[in-house]
Amino acid sequence: MSLPAAVLWDLDGTLIDSEKLWDIPLYELAERLGGRLSQPTRAAMVGTNVPTTLDLLFADVGIIPDADQRAEAARWLDKRMAELYAADVPWQPGAREALATIRATGLPTALVTSTERPLTELALDTIGRDHFDVTVCGDEVDGRNKPLPDPYLKAARLLDVAPTHCLAIEDSPSGTTSAVAAGCTVLVIPSEVEVPPGPRRIFRDSLVGLTPTDLEAAFNELSQPPP
Repeated sequence: MSLPAAVLWDLDGTLIDSEKLWDIPLYELAERLGGRLSQPTRAAMVGTNVPTTLDLLFADVGIIPDADQRAEAARWLDKRMAELYAADVPWQPGAREALATIRATGLPTALVTSTERPLTELALDTIGRDHFDVTVCGDEVDGRNKPLPDPYLKAARLLDVAPTHCLAIEDSPSGTTSAVAAGCTVLVIPSEVEVPPGPRRIFRDSLVGLTPTDLEAAFNELSQPPP
């Protein structure tokens, strides 16, 4: 039994309960565009990035946007979310304690998020930058965001560890797919959307009470080849 070489944390829905914050501008934007955001489309947005979210939103309200409309919608979302992030970023249950506990082990850690750098920096004002050795944001992977493996591959590269030796902690189908595709073992803490069973993933109800022993058990259970 051994600990992973590094722990790679997702942000939205895993560490902070930001999906409820995202609900506000997304539903507001749909109304500004003359429509209503459907629940299935909102669920499909969880764990994605702003370009994908805008694709889904415009399709849901029946608009084919031009470049100016997309740019204006993106600016409006960023501005509205910045207001909400600056006011309050709620922790997920057990997340604050789990971060501190894992950081105390001395394991290298990364934050791997689809959220772009400016909003991530606002979130870090709350959760603390000293929990992470590196951060990888959604606008720093050349457009190849989750569910593609690139964000997790970049985090492992920056930490100088093999992704197959890393444990990722995720809450969404998109993020889990990304981490698995990169070769990581994934501890899944479902939040807003159910994550289907699959390879290289183990499930836990919440981060409450998470210990290094739990990480060790999850990593070793899933990183070992079947007999």
